[in-house]
Amino acid sequence: MDFATRKPLYEQIEQERATKVVSYVTGDRRGAETQIGADCIDLFVDVLDEIGPTERISLLLHTNGGNTAAAWRLVNLIKTFCDELEVLIPYKAMSAGTLISLGAHRIVMTKQAALGPIDPSLTHPLGPQIPNGNQLARIPVSVEAVRGYIDAAQHDLAIKDDEVLGSILNELSNKVHPLVLGEIFRSRTQIRFLAEKLLNEHVSDADKRKEIVDFLCADSGSHDYTINRREGLALGLNIEKPSADFYSRLKDIHKSYSAQMKLAEPYDPNTMVPANTTSQYQMVRGIIESVGSGSFGFISEGQMARQTIDTPQGPQEQIEDRRTFEGWRQL
Repeated sequence: MDFATRKPLYEQIEQERATKVVSYVTGDRRGAETQIGADCIDLFVDVLDEIGPTERISLLLHTNGGNTAAAWRLVNLIKTFCDELEVLIPYKAMSAGTLISLGAHRIVMTKQAALGPIDPSLTHPLGPQIPNGNQLARIPVSVEAVRGYIDAAQHDLAIKDDEVLGSILNELSNKVHPLVLGEIFRSRTQIRFLAEKLLNEHVSDADKRKEIVDFLCADSGSHDYTINRREGLALGLNIEKPSADFYSRLKDIHKSYSAQMKLAEPYDPNTMVPANTTSQYQMVRGIIESVGSGSFGFISEGQMARQTIDTPQGPQEQIEDRRTFEGWRQL
């Protein structure tokens, strides 16, 4: 289940829809997730250069999201190579993936496909930390969660006393660094601006654009909210339902890359290496591919070593990940 399986399906889609297909999959395998990031841009340039200027490009997208600036740059890069961009969603294009989809002239969604809110979460070097094993890990801060905290104080609880409001904001700044809060509100403004610009090309009604952006940025209530194609249509997005044959191809493509990347299997180092041994491993955690350029994978590889060490509490097993490579490579 690899590119050799998917290539004939891409070719059939290209012939039937008079298009060029480019796939971008960021893995959502639990414990080995990847995201849309700036590292994909140079590779997309090479893939698009091979295609050259063309009337239509179909971006087949599977992602939980990622970097907003990278998503904005990517959708604009693709649109410089084509007159018409359509996004094909076999399963999901969440967060930054939804932002990319807003820039498409058409969004093709299967019956199980989902879009999601585009309210960003910010991971910052000064952000809050939580314990993660023996270390502390930075956790993302939801832009709308911060906004909701402030709105709840001012509107839901109707607090008018300036001194009380000041203490509430002071408590927030004790939990979240003031520079992080500043970056949060800057990114909140930016995501709305970018969404409006992307929609402006194919949603002419300004009130409808605002309604779409308001819903995707705040009114959906949760970053985990999912939007199926019926709700996307009702929202005002240009959603297309695939034919039975087209649906079957999109489903087969999704099954193929899911099997190759083991998306349904949690990543568990304990199952990868027997006791007191060392095993080589390689994981495909992302995919960019087209018929002409072939397939590129975001690869993590190295050695996984399981050994028993003596501790004051007695012998304990320890697993060490000796990663030797991580990045994009042709498959």
